[in-house]
Amino acid sequence: MIQAEHTILDPAVLASIKDLELRAKVAVEGFLAGLHKSPHRGFSSEFSDYRHYYPGDDIRYVDWKVYARSGNFYIKQFEDETNVRCYILMDCSASMGYGSNSVTKLEFARTLASALAYFISGQQDAVGLITFDHKIQQHLPSRYRQGHLMRILRALNETVIGAATDILQPVENLAHSLNRKGLVILISDLLDENENTMKGLHQLRAKGNDVIVFHVLDDAELTFPFQRIADFEDSETHEIQKAVPQRVRETYLQEIERFCDYYKEKCRSGGIDYCLLNTTEPLDSALASYLSKRARSF
Repeated sequence: MIQAEHTILDPAVLASIKDLELRAKVAVEGFLAGLHKSPHRGFSSEFSDYRHYYPGDDIRYVDWKVYARSGNFYIKQFEDETNVRCYILMDCSASMGYGSNSVTKLEFARTLASALAYFISGQQDAVGLITFDHKIQQHLPSRYRQGHLMRILRALNETVIGAATDILQPVENLAHSLNRKGLVILISDLLDENENTMKGLHQLRAKGNDVIVFHVLDDAELTFPFQRIADFEDSETHEIQKAVPQRVRETYLQEIERFCDYYKEKCRSGGIDYCLLNTTEPLDSALASYLSKRARSF
């Protein structure tokens, strides 16, 4: 079981650290210090890691003992295959600027993305970054070389709130450009056309990539704590709707649950890891999801 020190990983505490490199370092080292135990993998000297079986892989390299224990197909991954190529896609559309507390969704996403980039680079894996709203804003290729992490952190630090969301465009562009299987991490509130978003994610999976979706929502979006009659404005369309919270709360909560359940189920059935994140909660579940996917623990 993975445990972490919540005071260290609290989003508000992390966001108070202005230096993004230091913030990432504190987040990652705080998480690693809180690990209850490391995954036990027991690899032989012949190979150094496992990865999931993909259609077309040579079945001679399936580890049948692992299959007998876990019920999952794993391929023995040899030394020259172990370095993973990762891409982090971070949504910076207008809706990500919302925050009912001291941390906006964008600031939470920025902290998570920087921590993941720091961790991935520390594992000597290549990491790249794409930030987007309705179009790609920044694109740094996936690399592992001196100075590349700092370029990613600088790009994250310079990211500003954009316009409307179009998740399909950057995901499709990435799917078409990748010529090698890797790991793609999407960080977004997913406030876009559901079917288009899943269409893009399925394209990534169809090419054999591992995909993790970090669904970032503000606590108020999840709990609807409002009490007074108010005007609610769509941050991307700027449409304003006056509402009495007591009258709409039950319906709203049903809809937000349906919204999250849609992505949870579609991702599960499509072989995509899905992790719902509340911006008031610690980052340990997100970092644990990445570590689990990278380590192929079982």
